[in-house]
Amino acid sequence: MKLKFVLALFFAGAFFLSAPKTSAQATAQTTSAQAPTASQQQEIDKDVKLLREDIRAKKKQLVAANLQLTPDQATKFWPVYDQYTADLVKINNAKYDLIKEYAQNWGTVTDDQALSMLKRSMDVDAQVNQLRQRYVPIFNKVVPGKTTASFFQLDRRIQAMIDLQLSSQIPLVQEQQ
Repeated sequence: MKLKFVLALFFAGAFFLSAPKTSAQATAQTTSAQAPTASQQQEIDKDVKLLREDIRAKKKQLVAANLQLTPDQATKFWPVYDQYTADLVKINNAKYDLIKEYAQNWGTVTDDQALSMLKRSMDVDAQVNQLRQRYVPIFNKVVPGKTTASFFQLDRRIQAMIDLQLSSQIPLVQEQQ
């Protein structure tokens, strides 16, 4: 099981290393030259949407491969997981909107804008933590405590990997000077 998880993370990591970099480079090229046209922005938004859907599918595969569920537990677990994911997507929409705003303003971000974006980013992190806390008892009603804890370990590890890949593609604010 441990080897399967390490291999899965490796393959997911390889995916995240290539895909976000491509879209980040496209965004950087567009923002450095000029603001994207409406059709270019729609194409970027479409690519990001598809990437996020693919990430969610890969995340579900990783969870399924590494969480030991009986058939009865699986029947109860996956609908809760899907609702949790839907709620998480709503929160992450704010995260991706913030990244998009940062990219669109790159090169002209003021001190006030930087602090506003920082606060909103921390608010998103707090909302994710609150969501996890809200869902612990919900998951624990359908699977045992160790399984609930294992799921949230997987969830946090996968999210940490995604966040690492995202943050590696986003330049520091002070680099715009």
